[in-house]
Amino acid sequence: MSREQQLSAGLSALGIDLSAEVQAKLLAYTLFLEKWNRSFSLTALRDPTLAVSHHLLDSLAILPYVTAPNLLDVGSGGGQPGIPLAIAKPELTVTLLDSSSKKTAFLQQAVIELGLKNVQVVTARVEEYKPAVPFAAITSRAFAELVDFVELTRHLLAPDGVWLAMKGQRPEAEIAKLPAGVAVSAVHRLAVPGVDGERHLVVIGEQ
Repeated sequence: MSREQQLSAGLSALGIDLSAEVQAKLLAYTLFLEKWNRSFSLTALRDPTLAVSHHLLDSLAILPYVTAPNLLDVGSGGGQPGIPLAIAKPELTVTLLDSSSKKTAFLQQAVIELGLKNVQVVTARVEEYKPAVPFAAITSRAFAELVDFVELTRHLLAPDGVWLAMKGQRPEAEIAKLPAGVAVSAVHRLAVPGVDGERHLVVIGEQ
């Protein structure tokens, strides 16, 4: 199965409808990531046959739960989930944050190459980042334990904003350690085509 077929079938399984133009841009992103990854080790994933499932579909599985106007992707690394979400939803303003200048150099180049006018890249440690406007949604993929994720980014969340934490197995022990004043509003089990193992999205908000 070609990458085009794999992406199309995966999106269908996720119930996500994207135009051929958007799908082509998503695939262009995977090729650009692979090119840079050969020199800069942006992601541990080296098998090109897994690029669609693990880079694109794994990121896009949370798209139905991204309803905010702006989103911060913390510890963005190679750009997941922020770049696939930004490509799929051009009306969403996405900020990619990483403390590694090597990784943000790649992210900035990817934004230019892919023509992503709705994305900005920031090089900073999350606890030192002070944006002009707080974020309605903050996400990360395996950035840290939930308690660390929430406490490190709490100053960045807008009133009534949500954290969208991407996890593997349902993190009951991590949920139990969440600080006072925040609560889990939902835990969604995600079935990602081509990805073995469990995937969950934990939605957290201020009480």
